[in-house]
Amino acid sequence: MKIDKDEVTQSGRRDFLKLSATGVAAAGGAMLVGKAAAAETVEAPKGAGYRLTNHVKTFYDLARF
Repeated sequence: MKIDKDEVTQSGRRDFLKLSATGVAAAGGAMLVGKAAAAETVEAPKGAGYRLTNHVKTFYDLARF
């Protein structure tokens, strides 16, 4: 039984595509895990919060239908 050169080339390409797809999936997963960990360390800003001022009241009055 003789192996054709075309078969070897095609199987090499398939292996490369399988490995590259696996690598991309692993890199994407690592990026998601890294962002999730960074988001946990963010604290809410401390301040006076929402204020109902005159210009906000005017906006609410003009936005009514």
